[in-house]
Amino acid sequence: MVTIRLARAGAKKRPFYHVVATEKSSARDGRFIERLGFYNPNAKGQEQKLVVDLPRVEHWQKNGAQVSERVAYLLKSAPKAN
Repeated sequence: MVTIRLARAGAKKRPFYHVVATEKSSARDGRFIERLGFYNPNAKGQEQKLVVDLPRVEHWQKNGAQVSERVAYLLKSAPKAN
């Protein structure tokens, strides 16, 4: 099963996360199918905290991908493209 979840990157005590589509059985920071965006909790500006390719997320969801709790929460606050 494919899930859309966060993969941690960044230095110690300076987290940075990639939003990725990956197999559920792969490791948290391991192999992924596609990188869909990023989440930087340390960013100063709200628009640079979360950058996600929403059409690709919708594509994966239509093909049966499950979204993790945290990513679902973050997507609610994602800026919509005009």
